[in-house]
Amino acid sequence: MKILITGFEPFGGEIINPSYEAVKSLPGEVNGAAIIKRQVPTVFRKSIMELEKLVDEIRPDIVIAVGQAGGRVDISVERVAINIDDAAIKDNEGNQPVDEAIFEDGENAYFSNLPIKAIVKRIKEGGIPASISNSAGTFVCNHIMYGLLYLIDKKYPGIKGGFIHVPYLPEQVVNKRNTPSMNINDIRKALILAVEAIVEHSAGGIAGDEGKV
Repeated sequence: MKILITGFEPFGGEIINPSYEAVKSLPGEVNGAAIIKRQVPTVFRKSIMELEKLVDEIRPDIVIAVGQAGGRVDISVERVAINIDDAAIKDNEGNQPVDEAIFEDGENAYFSNLPIKAIVKRIKEGGIPASISNSAGTFVCNHIMYGLLYLIDKKYPGIKGGFIHVPYLPEQVVNKRNTPSMNINDIRKALILAVEAIVEHSAGGIAGDEGKV
């Protein structure tokens, strides 16, 4: 089994992005599954194009996109992505779409087909705060999650995919009062636990429907 895990480059004036910092630190194998780690640009449209190239090249069984959600207190496993870009800030190439559909021929929303409740349960059992999130926002994180699930629907029906948001790192909130953070070791551990849950459910053949609950 091959699992592609992506993280984003820094954006919004930050010099690091906890998503890729954690992703690049992951081991090359978890529970017998090969882990392929890649960074994707924090850029509308280009992020989906890069992800599609990676999927074509790697042919993974599972894709987990990871992104930063500054201000969140826990590991947020996303349930759904919506077909809208509505950016409050510019991406890394100056794009700032407002109320634009991601794909005109796509559904209004796509649900993760990862076992999201099992993922949250496993992470919490590991002593790390986690929850299911029902909004991935309307910036590049939602954009790439929607793009991934659109590609699964249209082109790669055998792939499982979804998205996980992670909090700021402590060094990012030194000058952000009352803003939560999580250390890199806990984020890394949470992602490993998430992979373990996904692999176990995939082996049991029951990974498909939990994302829709």
